[in-house]
Formats: sequence, structure tokens, C-alpha cells
Amino acid sequence: MPGQSNNRAMIPVCEPFISGHEMEYVADCLYSNWISSKGKYIDMFEQGFSRFCGCGHGITCANGTSALHLALASLGVGEGDEVIIPAFTMVSTAFAVAYVGAKPVLVDCERHTWNIDIAMIEKKITPRTRVILPVHIYGHPCDMASILEVARKHGLFVVEDAAEAHGAEANGRKAGGMGDVGCFSFYANKIITTGEGGMVTTNDADFAERARYLKDLAFSRDRRFIHSEIGFNYRMTNVQAAIGLAQLEKIQEYVDRRRKNAWVYNRLLKDVRGVTLPVERQWAKNVYWMYAIVVEDDFGVGRDHLMQALAERGIETRPFFVPMNRQPVFRKMGLFDNEKYPVAEEIAEKGLYLPSGSGLKQEQIEYVCSQIAECSRVRS
Repeated sequence: MPGQSNNRAMIPVCEPFISGHEMEYVADCLYSNWISSKGKYIDMFEQGFSRFCGCGHGITCANGTSALHLALASLGVGEGDEVIIPAFTMVSTAFAVAYVGAKPVLVDCERHTWNIDIAMIEKKITPRTRVILPVHIYGHPCDMASILEVARKHGLFVVEDAAEAHGAEANGRKAGGMGDVGCFSFYANKIITTGEGGMVTTNDADFAERARYLKDLAFSRDRRFIHSEIGFNYRMTNVQAAIGLAQLEKIQEYVDRRRKNAWVYNRLLKDVRGVTLPVERQWAKNVYWMYAIVVEDDFGVGRDHLMQALAERGIETRPFFVPMNRQPVFRKMGLFDNEKYPVAEEIAEKGLYLPSGSGLKQEQIEYVCSQIAECSRVRS
């Protein structure tokens, strides 16, 4: 497919949007010398973000992966236990299960939301199952009411991987505030960012206390430098939390920007044959962390060809996640041998996400959509 020469700067798939008090708050940290893992911004960010999610407690940590690990460890999940996760997810979800010595058990995803297929969860529950760990993929929340019903029936914990879903809602409740525990990432491409960073949210005070203890090297509460358990150094710095607080002050604006961008994408791509657009269920609020599409067979060229053509036109994209059953690391561990997850495998081959940052301009979206239509060999 021939490229189109142009003088446009590359439109990034996502970049942080800094538009508030970040510089002011970071400067305050520097001038006051509170730059490590203590300081007022840690407390303010934890309280503010957990309240935003509808939770009573927030525990900052180093990143989204550490949030997942910390959550599972704090629940006592360990060797011999099983944790149900979607086959279609970022590898961090499965890694966190492996970190605690438990076994990840995969469930295929739905074809339209790309989230875990709830109808298949119960078939994977065994006497060793301890946790259901749904992931709100690309910003669309899972049907948490149905997942919680299954979990309560079998006496299981529910840990939400909400790394991609800041502000997403299911039946009016925010992601990260519906399960027993929520886990977030604040990586640079997330809706709000601390550069690197994460948070665990919960309404369980005992769990929150345990998570705080484990994330801080399991220091004794009675005497410094006494440790009765193996803990983790998963602390966030006050500088990062200062950035996070400034971002949190603008979170509704950033969510609204992503939703508006998605509306523009939907309008301009709805008539392009062979492109399946992201959905928003009636009960859901999709925050479109990434505006993702599936390139169907009747588009005219395959996903990889489209990505290459868009790159030649100054448009950065990313392919969908590779399913967990296709990850070499897990095959080496003897996991998922000969397991098939047809929906996850299909969308992994056909899906990509387009430029999606909160700072994206409408003219950039219009250009992206025009180039997608031009790349199609099958005209609508």
C-alpha cells in the first residue's frame, strides 16, 4: 500500500495532558523538601481519588502492576490458589497472579465489549478459586453486577483491574469502587497520570491497613526495623502524588474530552465498511481510554497493513493486546497448553487503537479518519 507524503508531525497514540496545577504542586514539594514517600500530597491524592471512586480508602503504590500484586497479597492469595482473569488483557494482570504463586485461569472475552465473558466464568470455578479479577478493557466497564452475583454465590473475592478505566461507570457506580478491591495505574498514557504510579481502592478498613503495611516493607508498628513478614517497597513519592492531585482536579474534564473525541470518531467512521467501532452498553459509561477498532475481513486490507499505512501518513497506532494463552512466558511455565480462546485470539489479530489522548484536537481526528477511509480498498 503506497504511503502519502506530508509534512505533518506524527500524531501520537497517546500522551499525557498537563493543564492544571502540576508545576505549582511539584514546586511546593521541592521547596519544602517533601520529595519522597511522605508528605501532604500522598494523603490528599489518596483521599481524593478514593472518594472519586466511591471508596473509603486509597493506597498509593508504585504502578498498576504493583497495585494488583499488593491487592492479591493483602487478600492472602498464594500457592495453590486460582484467580480467574480474562484471556484478553495486558500481561500485568497475569503477572500479578504469578507473583503471589497462584495460578491464573483464563476466560474468553465478549466480541463487542472485549471484556471477560461473564457467561463462561462459572465454568472455570474450582475449589481452589479465590478471586475473580475482571479487567475494564480500554475504558468500557465490565458488567460488575453480574460478576459480583457469581462471586457472592461461590464466596469469592472480586478485584477490579481498573487501570484503563478512570471514571468509567457501570449502573452509575464507578470502576474501582464496585468490587472488594480496585486497582489503578497512573502511567503516562492513562486518563490521569503521575508519570508512574498506581493505587488500590477499597471500602474495607482492615484490608486497607494490611495493604499499607505490606507496601511499606512490612515495618513493625511497634518498633522500627523489625519485620515479621516479607513486604514490598511499593511506595509512591510525594512528587508523584502532587502531579496526581493536580490531574485529579481535572479528571472530569479529561473524561469528557475522551468521550467527546470518541463521539467524533464514531461519527466519522460509522460508514467505513469493515471497521467495527467500540461500543457503550446502555448501563455503562465508557471513558474510551483508548479509541479501539477492529479491522474486519471486508475492510479490504489487514490490520497490520492499515497500521503501516497510517504510520506512513504520520499517525501512530498500537495493536490489541496479545492473549495470555499466546504468551511465550506462560507456555514455558506449562500454563494454558493447547487452550483456545477464539474471540480473544481473533480480536488480537484484527484490533488496533487510534490516537486517543485527552489533548487530541478535532482536526487531528478528522485527518485520522480520512486516512482510514482512504486506506480501505473496499469503499462503503
